[in-house]
Amino acid sequence: MPDLPTRVLLDNDGTDAERPPVLPFLHMWTQQDGTSRIDLSCMTGFGMKSVGGGTDPQWLRPFPGSVEAINFAILPVGWTGEWHESPKPQWVIPLRGRWFIETMDGTRVEMGPGDIHFGQDQETTGEKGHRSGQIGDEPCFQIMIQFATSPAAQTRDPFGA
Repeated sequence: MPDLPTRVLLDNDGTDAERPPVLPFLHMWTQQDGTSRIDLSCMTGFGMKSVGGGTDPQWLRPFPGSVEAINFAILPVGWTGEWHESPKPQWVIPLRGRWFIETMDGTRVEMGPGDIHFGQDQETTGEKGHRSGQIGDEPCFQIMIQFATSPAAQTRDPFGA
């Protein structure tokens, strides 16, 4: 994942109960000119709350939208998805292995476990969205959480303050 500014990582990592954390993620979206791009974004809006069952409060951030599907995917070694749009607005979280995304603006990012990606590149022009593929000697295991409609506007930082 691209580097985050040190102040975000150090000041908002969840260790200070008085200061909500910030969650970094990669956001792929469609610009007004119809081209896809990918940026490092930050999710804010965390609050201390119990998940129930008598557990202590933890940092939680409710997320808008109706989940349409949750899929587990395994990208075989050598797999490449040529130019395509994300089928739905979706979170893609690698569980094991590595993968890449290349957007229409020429940016290529590589992700592995611990990286989070929100794909929102519907309605692009030209080459249609992005390319993606598996990297390395082992398959890439992923979980995809797809939404019926986009839970946010297509902007550079859709889930920040």
